[in-house]
Amino acid sequence: MRGVPIFLVLITIATVGFAQPDRWQQRVKYTMDVNVDVTTNRFTGKQILQYTNNSPDTLTKLFYHLYFNAFQPNSMMDERSRELGKTRVGRGQDWDSRVRDRIVNLKPDEIGYQKILSLKMNGVSQPYDIQETILVVNLVKPILPKTTVSLDMNFEAQIPVQIRRNGRDNPQTGVKYSMSQWYPKLCEYDYEGWHPTPYIAREFYGVWGDYDVKITIDKSYILGGTGYLQNAAQIGYGYEAEGQKVTRPATTNLTWHFQAPNVHDFMWAADPEYKHLVRKIPNGPTIHVLYNYKANDGRNDTLWNDVADAAVTVLPFIEKNFGAYPYKQYSFIHGGDGGMEYPMGTLLSGPSLGTAFHEWMHTWYQMLMGTNESLYAWMDEGFTDWATHLVSAYYRDNVTRKKIASNPVALKRMDSVSGLLPKDHYGSYGSYFSLVKSGLEEPLTTHADHFNTNSAYGAAAYSKGAVFLEQLGYIVGAPVRDKILLEYYRQWRFKHPNVNDFMRIAEKQSGMKLDWYKEYFVNSTKTIDYGIDSLWEEGGKSKIRLRRIGKMPMPLDVTLEFKDGTKQLCYIPQYHMFGAKAAEDKTPRTVYAPWKWTHPEYIFEIDRRLIDLKALEIDASRRMADLERGNNRLEIPGN
Repeated sequence: MRGVPIFLVLITIATVGFAQPDRWQQRVKYTMDVNVDVTTNRFTGKQILQYTNNSPDTLTKLFYHLYFNAFQPNSMMDERSRELGKTRVGRGQDWDSRVRDRIVNLKPDEIGYQKILSLKMNGVSQPYDIQETILVVNLVKPILPKTTVSLDMNFEAQIPVQIRRNGRDNPQTGVKYSMSQWYPKLCEYDYEGWHPTPYIAREFYGVWGDYDVKITIDKSYILGGTGYLQNAAQIGYGYEAEGQKVTRPATTNLTWHFQAPNVHDFMWAADPEYKHLVRKIPNGPTIHVLYNYKANDGRNDTLWNDVADAAVTVLPFIEKNFGAYPYKQYSFIHGGDGGMEYPMGTLLSGPSLGTAFHEWMHTWYQMLMGTNESLYAWMDEGFTDWATHLVSAYYRDNVTRKKIASNPVALKRMDSVSGLLPKDHYGSYGSYFSLVKSGLEEPLTTHADHFNTNSAYGAAAYSKGAVFLEQLGYIVGAPVRDKILLEYYRQWRFKHPNVNDFMRIAEKQSGMKLDWYKEYFVNSTKTIDYGIDSLWEEGGKSKIRLRRIGKMPMPLDVTLEFKDGTKQLCYIPQYHMFGAKAAEDKTPRTVYAPWKWTHPEYIFEIDRRLIDLKALEIDASRRMADLERGNNRLEIPGN
């Protein structure tokens, strides 16, 4: 979209937002005006929400999220965290180290709350009931299909001390306010119905729309977050245009006015000790980095500047491989409790490049392809983790390697990864294998809040989700997998895709049936294990018997190495694919008949004598998540 007039960009975004393959989606327009009292850590707000019911259904109820209410003693988040803390995983307790048992010990002025003072629809008061983090509205008059209503709300809130994602007075970062999940947010209604998911631990789902937000706060505070600042000439703090004169009102407070088109959430952060770095990418977005310059005794200046410069460096690679960044700005903001993604920005507890890359890649896998994270956390975290590995590798090869070129020890350490796992994704494979062997694995279809352990959730959503994409490249061919991702972006940006939507694109791009892959790797915990059983010679030809030991069938690449230095690839499709991937390199390849999943053994032959063979290996690329690689390679004795 670079170089296109901004009015055309906005028209395109709005059009794409409404057009969705086979499905309608709801639409919102938030106008919010909040006033923050930094002495009491409370704020009042007025919200006008225009809600368009694009569904064919008549709505008799509405549901809102009230996230701050999770930060009260004996809340669902508190109870769940303490309950999981009783479980031993490995050598420690299984609770989230950021939450632990901190909520139950909060004092009245440390808790979070959101109170609804009034709620009207089209000027008529509506009855409502607050059930902890969910506001239930029983409408006086239903919302008919294809109609728009105006919901006017007055509310007040107390910002909790920093525990999970949002909060105040973070001792780790020194940041005053991390304002995520901070306003009454309408729950999503889609083809599956309402999604009033209580705030227990993780993952979100929001309605696409536009935000117009005014935040009034003490004038010493500097803000960053979602959206475009509309009154930079009155604010300054590095947001003003080059050479622009800043004229601030002679008041104790400043009102920051942001607008954000076509997003499904709004985040901001504020601190009086933020330093603001700006990088303007020609014909691209402006990169903002805001960080508390007093944190870590002020020794992080170089690292935060590295974050800003790295964003500029990797953006062309990201856009080439994952699709264009559609907004005018992106902000890396010091705050939160680790790294957490939001539209047009992220909260980071420190200047880690790996975390910065991960959160930015969430722009594509959640902020643009807005899956229901509670149901498809692996499509959010796993796809993002996989993409992060590639972005990190690009940065490593184009920046880091050049910086340490004169240090052979450092170069060797950077390249020292296990030879049994894919180089750029070894961490994901190793974590997934450990999960399987722990006995704690649950299917990827498990709701994000319903995993029996935090440990199993993390390894499944992040690691197995990343393995899913790398292994998909093994099944269909890496070039085809890359085309799948770009087509996924083209068709589903600004929409709500699910796993079936992704799989259909994969099938169309590859020309293969892939429902079996989802069935085994997503819906079950069945594992992959293939081995070389035996080989012999008949009539001057070599015969090779392979065995499927695990319960999950896969296509196989079997590489043969000969004593004369040549290689041959024997490709055996999986029966359910009803197709075959194209050759991925120039190694001579023979395609054999498909292996039927009902048959535990498979025999194929080659037109070479056994004495010519030096070694053979199943999946020399290591992309197949074979649980026991020890039986994948055979060196021929004496050859």
